[in-house]
Amino acid sequence: MKIPVLETERLWVRPFALDDLADCHQLFDLETKTEPQSLDDRRNWLAWAVMNYEELHKLDQPPYGDRAVALKPTGELVGSVGLVPCLGLFDRLPSYGGNLNADYNQSEFGLFWATRTAHQNKGYATEAARALIGYAFTALNLRRIVATTDYDNVRSQAVMRRLGMTIEHNPHPEPKWFQVVGVLENSGR
Repeated sequence: MKIPVLETERLWVRPFALDDLADCHQLFDLETKTEPQSLDDRRNWLAWAVMNYEELHKLDQPPYGDRAVALKPTGELVGSVGLVPCLGLFDRLPSYGGNLNADYNQSEFGLFWATRTAHQNKGYATEAARALIGYAFTALNLRRIVATTDYDNVRSQAVMRRLGMTIEHNPHPEPKWFQVVGVLENSGR
């Protein structure tokens, strides 16, 4: 199943296109905490991301991947939002049973977002994430969505709260990206 272009009051949540290279490089390699890549490496990633939409669809796989977040009036790319397989020791979390000795990973649908520096603090990440959550809970009929971050990323934790996620903490210090976990159950059932 392909995710259609999603529309919110102010935004389009759409597939990335090859023409988005400069904006992607600015967002992911110059403005976020992700591991920076060269422009050529980002070009390769973008080509893969664009092909990924079609190939996952052909294989009847979930529509994982990044989506561009663009302003409706101008089309300017202001961020990214998406779904990824999130592998973690979820059974350690209270809402999964709180087994502190759990040592099996399991996969959940992970939600992520990134916003260009000049467009932060305007609610775009929350608005785009809500659109994707709405689609995932209705069209994909997902049971839950999670988001992960570290203790220092208070902005991501604030987005999690605005989305209505329950914030939980990994009782172990590792992995760093799994310190804070937002869990959102599909309440449509």
